Formats: sequence, C-alpha cells, structure tokens
Amino acid sequence: MKLLALSGSTRRDSWNTRLLHAAAAAAPAGAEVARAPDLAALPHFSEDIEAEAFARGPVATFVAAVHAADVLLVATPEYNQSIPGTLKNALDWLSRGADADRLAGKPVAVAGATVGPWGTRLAQAHLRHVLGVIGLRVVGPGLFVAGAASRWEAETGRWDDALQVRLQAWLHEVAAAAGAV
Repeated sequence: MKLLALSGSTRRDSWNTRLLHAAAAAAPAGAEVARAPDLAALPHFSEDIEAEAFARGPVATFVAAVHAADVLLVATPEYNQSIPGTLKNALDWLSRGADADRLAGKPVAVAGATVGPWGTRLAQAHLRHVLGVIGLRVVGPGLFVAGAASRWEAETGRWDDALQVRLQAWLHEVAAAAGAV
C-alpha cells in the first residue's frame, strides 16, 4: 500500500508536517509512506497555463505523485476557519486535466493539528467537502489534534505517547476503510 502524505502547510516547522512524519513512522506493516511534492512550488491555478503545467514541471510532478498513491493522507492547518490557499490551489490543479477522472473513488484521510482548542474541525469540514467535489473518497475518521504545542515533546522530537497511540490507531482505521488491509 502506497500512502502519499500531503501537508497543507508550507511552514518549515509545521505541526501538520510533523504529524505526517509521525504517521509515516507509525504506518501499518506493508505500508510505504511518501511525502507529496512541495505545494509552494505549484503556480496559482489558471486555465491560461493549464496545458503547459500538466505537460511538465511541478504540477505534472504533483499530479503524478497523487495518481501513483493508493491512499492520500492530508493534514491541514486551519486558517480563518478554512483550509490554506496553497492546499486549495493544489486541489484545484488535481480537479483538472485529462486524468482528473482517475481520482474518482481514490481514498483520502483527513487530519489536522493546531495550537488552538478545536483541532482544525472547521478546516477539515471544508476540506472534506472539496475532496468530495473532486471525486475523492474520504475514509476513516478525522484526526483532530488540538493544543499541538503542548503535545510535542521537543527533547525527543516526538508527539506525546497518547497521541502516538491515537495516530497509529487512526492509520489502521484508515487502511481498513480504504480496503488496504
């Protein structure tokens, strides 16, 4: 099973990127987790550059990585009660092109980490909506990580033990729901 970890954050020390790194380490046996190409490298979506973008460059690389994955893991921060523009831009690119129909039914799991008390609940709701509109199949429960700064153990470079256990259980649920185990 090939999982593609897609962080909606472009911040260097992103909680969501850290969450996906921990997911890679906790993945079920037989699962291979790859990191998605950098979303910041994608140009803003425009029909004017569509043909060229799908032919070569960062858009072509990103779309190919998504198509090669069996399951997507998307971790999103919450900006103004929604998803970041870079993540929405990436999803807009995925929804276009000659191969967009290949996404129909592809399993995707949603997570999010924030220093706030709500664990990206509104962003994840918006993300689920957009993913459904473009044909992806959201599987498993959402993983909401609130108070991320207090859950991260800087000395060990790990999330606290309770979150590590929750993350592993979430990944197994996602793999089962995706039909991968």
